[in-house]
Amino acid sequence: MENKKYYISTAIAYTSGKPHIGNTYEIVLADAIARYKRLQGYDVYFQTGTDEHGEKIELKAKEAGVSPQKFVDEKAAEIKRIWDIMNTSYDRFVRTTDPDHEKKVQHIFKYMYDKGDIYKGEYKGLYCTPCESFWTESQLVDGKCPDCGREVEKQSEEAYFFKLSKYQDQLEEYIESHPDFIQPVARKNEMINNFIKPGLQDLCVSRTSFKWGIPVDFDNKHVVYVWLDALTNYITNIGFDVGVENEEFSYKWPADLHLIGKDIIRFHTIYWPCFLMSLNVPLPKQVFGHPWLIMSDGKMSKSRGNVIYADDLVNEFGVDAVRYYFLHEIPFSSDGVFTRELLIDRINGDLANILGNLVQRTISMGNKYFDGKIKNPGVEDSMDGRFIRSINSLEKQVSTNMDQLYVSDAITEIFNVLRLSNKYIDETTPWVLAKDDSKKERLETVLYNLLESIRVCAVLLSPFLPETSEKILNQIQQHSDETLYVDNHIYELGKPSPLFMRIDVSKE
Repeated sequence: MENKKYYISTAIAYTSGKPHIGNTYEIVLADAIARYKRLQGYDVYFQTGTDEHGEKIELKAKEAGVSPQKFVDEKAAEIKRIWDIMNTSYDRFVRTTDPDHEKKVQHIFKYMYDKGDIYKGEYKGLYCTPCESFWTESQLVDGKCPDCGREVEKQSEEAYFFKLSKYQDQLEEYIESHPDFIQPVARKNEMINNFIKPGLQDLCVSRTSFKWGIPVDFDNKHVVYVWLDALTNYITNIGFDVGVENEEFSYKWPADLHLIGKDIIRFHTIYWPCFLMSLNVPLPKQVFGHPWLIMSDGKMSKSRGNVIYADDLVNEFGVDAVRYYFLHEIPFSSDGVFTRELLIDRINGDLANILGNLVQRTISMGNKYFDGKIKNPGVEDSMDGRFIRSINSLEKQVSTNMDQLYVSDAITEIFNVLRLSNKYIDETTPWVLAKDDSKKERLETVLYNLLESIRVCAVLLSPFLPETSEKILNQIQQHSDETLYVDNHIYELGKPSPLFMRIDVSKE
């Protein structure tokens, strides 16, 4: 198949602190989708990175007694370190303090100003510093920021504004004519009913009350406000610049998927499309506002003392166990809850028992009964039909779910086949067949069917559990880049080694 391009991005992580498991979920989810698309033969470009400007950074750097640049350098390195620990296969890690990005943002701002889409005015409003957002009185919840629940303060300053209202009709028409643009549907309805239908307000796109930002080059008192700076990263880092023809940009844009947290969907489905319309640039194909990974006592926050970090979990349980939890336990559109007990339950039940035990038993029997060399004699029994059909239809089931971003359901389909494989062992009783020389070819057929199931499942698991998939394929001496369904493999088995160790719950 000729390579088709697929551009996926995460939101860029804010460099105010170390990312917790809720933040880390997004990069793992994006990685699973990117790896799956590569498995399907797509030419994937996967972009992530850090958002490094703003008043909050300036204040935190001051508290830490360092320059803002030194502060964001350290935080960006820490975020990249966590992304790497999670074995994520991003193609580019971008930073908004990159001089090339800063220069292009200045060009974009000036272009919009010259076009009349940006004008100077005065901003009076209620400002939340942690969220870097202005709010009206009616938007507050119990007098506090509707996003984070913290206090807001009255601020007034000279500012440049973007004419969001100018693009209201165009945006509404685009969302209506592209039903998959905003996913899930609940998020789309929320944007239309709560923000677009009541009428878009022009957007503050510069600030004068702090300095840590990209200067407006024709009015140095101002710095470009966070959303115009941050959102444009999706195009500046693939070659876009005002008035410049660029081959990389022409090939990669529009993005196929912006994967973001549901809390910033407004910025990506209202502000960002209107910025792109102003620039006469096509809109991304889809924005998916994923749910949150929360603790059993609610959203993670340092003030609650319920923050858990991914690197700590990986050090204790291993990267694929943590990836499995993130990807399997969080549904398509509703928040997933993290508990240590459930993580251990999943490791013991799904990973050690269903997957690990199956692989170890099958390879051990292949080595014991056939010196590790297995082919398909084709001595089938009535109990083989359903099992073989489930293996042969698995790729389609996984593909159907992944095309709709039902990642958890795709993994469930694979584990359903692994469960069937364990049941097949119980039903065919290879240890009984091994006692009868006349059943030798039947026994070899049974082991061949099991190895085919393990091979297909291992390949299809590779986007989700890349290390584990590689270990399995090495043990059965197969490769993930071979055609998934072929007749009559010959297996030459290696030695089995445990994939996941069971955890003693009583000690925990």
